[in-house]
Amino acid sequence: MKFIHILFALAIVTSCSTDPSKKAKESKAATTEATTPIDFNYTADGPVVSFDKLSHDFGTINEGEVVETVFTLTNTGNSDLIILNARGSCGCTVPDYPKDQPIAPGDSAEVTVKFDSNNKPNANNRSVTFTTNTEKGREVVQIRTFVTPDPLKEQQREARRQAMQANQ
Repeated sequence: MKFIHILFALAIVTSCSTDPSKKAKESKAATTEATTPIDFNYTADGPVVSFDKLSHDFGTINEGEVVETVFTLTNTGNSDLIILNARGSCGCTVPDYPKDQPIAPGDSAEVTVKFDSNNKPNANNRSVTFTTNTEKGREVVQIRTFVTPDPLKEQQREARRQAMQANQ
């Protein structure tokens, strides 16, 4: 029985002698290496993105409306520009972009961004992030709007809020 206690104590001492933060750092390093983005061999003569505008304000719209705007981007660099991905900051913001199609130096492309105001009352500020083969690797444009709440939906939201407060 004493032998079992000694083995148990020895197991505790040896397991506690490793630094848990070291394990976390090693794990993070392994994850980082596994998810490192593709190297696009960017050079000083690489692609450069220029947008016709970096933000768009839709003004005041009614809840439920779907509005859209077009951002025109131009490759002002010296090699092909590739947009690998474009993501809206929310599911209500959807970009349509030239997927994996090289944009030659001097050429332009259009990116259509749609915003669905359904269940998004009041002020809204959203962004679209582009993953590109530029030096920065990411480019961001913004949209904003004020959504006038639908009266019926606003009543439903208020009823839900009151029901939640009553249950607390």
